[in-house]
Amino acid sequence: MTTTTVVTGANGHVGANLIRALLTQGRRVRTLIHVNRQAIEGLDVEIAEGDVLDVASLCDAFNGAEVVYHLAARISISMDEWPLLERINIIGTRNVVEACLCSRVRRLVHFSSIHALTQEPLDVPVDESRPLVEPKRCPPYDRSKAAGEKEVHKGMERGLDAVIIIPTGIIGPYDYEPSYFGEALLTLARGKLPALVAGGFDWVDVRDVVEGAMRAEERATTGARYLLSGHWVSVPELAAIVEQVTGVPAPRLVCPLWLAPAGIPFTTALARLAGKRPLYTSASLKALCGNRNISHARATCDLDYNPRPFWETIVDTLRWFEISGYLGRSHVDTIH
Repeated sequence: MTTTTVVTGANGHVGANLIRALLTQGRRVRTLIHVNRQAIEGLDVEIAEGDVLDVASLCDAFNGAEVVYHLAARISISMDEWPLLERINIIGTRNVVEACLCSRVRRLVHFSSIHALTQEPLDVPVDESRPLVEPKRCPPYDRSKAAGEKEVHKGMERGLDAVIIIPTGIIGPYDYEPSYFGEALLTLARGKLPALVAGGFDWVDVRDVVEGAMRAEERATTGARYLLSGHWVSVPELAAIVEQVTGVPAPRLVCPLWLAPAGIPFTTALARLAGKRPLYTSASLKALCGNRNISHARATCDLDYNPRPFWETIVDTLRWFEISGYLGRSHVDTIH
């Protein structure tokens, strides 16, 4: 008998890639859909309409499931979205845990975030031993993901079999919404970003994250946590790669991080006038100042995790955006 795997947040960036990977394995997939289903249109999946804030709908969706991948989350770089983040990332995760226990799900694979971990001290590599963030001075998203992970730990104390995946900045194809990182990449490829900031981030290919998570589902012991990182690349280095791939000149103005906060009101106002989400906020600038060394040694040892070259990720992502009509014309040259 073929078992069922349920994916919450199926329409998101990771969900779109995970579902395709599960289907490639011949798995029977049930997707929890709240509103949008663009990322899964045409795929051979079962659809369960529901909401992470409705435990009854989760129990219905998880009925008979062997494994649940919990991806549904509110991602935010705003400092004023705590009520929404609390509902979805904390209460929603609590409900998923409860539904897994009630439905006797064999294993929960929960997606946390690098932002849930304390970054300091910056001169010591971050690994799975880092504590979760606590201070209220941390961005709301960071605190919400840390609190959501604690809900999973509470579930494990009640007998839940769960493993926790901690990815860094996810980028890659099948980014339908698109994500914040995808939107930044598109803005660069369109030549619409007036300036850069001097910071950087650890970027990881969504396909590598999915592969690592699926191996963790199969191999990990109960309660295991895995950091799935990629490559630390500065924003100017990212822009230079995009210029090489697309031929679109990168912005020449690079703003030092100490000066960047002064421009936040202006970039926020411009984004709102254009009907877009601001990419430069105090939360995103804080992330660009984070720890540069994120260790995936445990995942490499236990899961044979090996992130692909960053250049390959950027080329594949921009090609997907171009083929899918996000760029409007052919921006991406053939790369060998």
